[in-house]
Amino acid sequence: MNHKSGFVNIIGNPNVGKSTLINSILGHKLSIITHKAQTTRHRILGILNDDNYQIIFSDTPGVIKPKYELQESMMNFISSIFEDADILLYMIDASLEKYLNDEKIFEKLKNTKLPLIILLNKIDLSNQDLVTLKINELSSIFPNAQLFPISALNNFNLDNLKEKIIELLPEAPAYFSKDTLTDKSERFFVEEIIREKILTHYKNEIPYSVEIEVEEFLDKSDFVRIRAVIYVMRNSQKGIIIGHKGLGLKRIGSESRKEIEKMLGKKIFLETPVKVKKNWRNDKKQLKKFGY
Repeated sequence: MNHKSGFVNIIGNPNVGKSTLINSILGHKLSIITHKAQTTRHRILGILNDDNYQIIFSDTPGVIKPKYELQESMMNFISSIFEDADILLYMIDASLEKYLNDEKIFEKLKNTKLPLIILLNKIDLSNQDLVTLKINELSSIFPNAQLFPISALNNFNLDNLKEKIIELLPEAPAYFSKDTLTDKSERFFVEEIIREKILTHYKNEIPYSVEIEVEEFLDKSDFVRIRAVIYVMRNSQKGIIIGHKGLGLKRIGSESRKEIEKMLGKKIFLETPVKVKKNWRNDKKQLKKFGY
């Protein structure tokens, strides 16, 4: 059998389960997951390797109407998925009526010549009559697409989905070394782990005003020393993150350190100073520095 390889790019609204799908298929936590919208800010590649194939999944931010420069940058990651895809996955929450938040991207999906698979996710949480209606409706909107009802969280129908993806993949050599899991660095995942804890524990605007930057990553033989700055936009937000007697920041640091130790398999010394960088979300130069 000839080797197959290709890019499988995922698109959908916030919170439909894109990151959960990639984590489930890879059997490894790659993308952070929370119940809050816009958890994913970057385009992250997750690579599934086998002797006969390499599937390069691309997790992207959920489709939103941008309100500031950061969100514009996030939407640019989505625009790029049509350019290098071999297969497109369009994921929908089966329990919601809504399709894609952006009409132009929805039209682009309808007119794409690329192999398209529509994933109706969270069917275990949905009314089965409504799921059937939605399948019929989607079949008429996307007559050339393959439809898969799935539960990314419970691994329902993911094996069949994987087989279909392998079938549709073009014959090609591997794009990455076969022991590669992702295109992102350990520093990136340290930043994401800390941001996930903040998304989990803080409400309202706080998680969306925060960015993490690893300033120091000193890898010794038996430990790693990490200094990761937590940036916020206002002094009041700094106070909220730190919390009464520093307990908020201590909890973030403690939970993050445990997960980073699990990821790196070493003892971690983690420092998380909080700094104010006013209006960083609308500062193009700063966004570029943060990797957007």
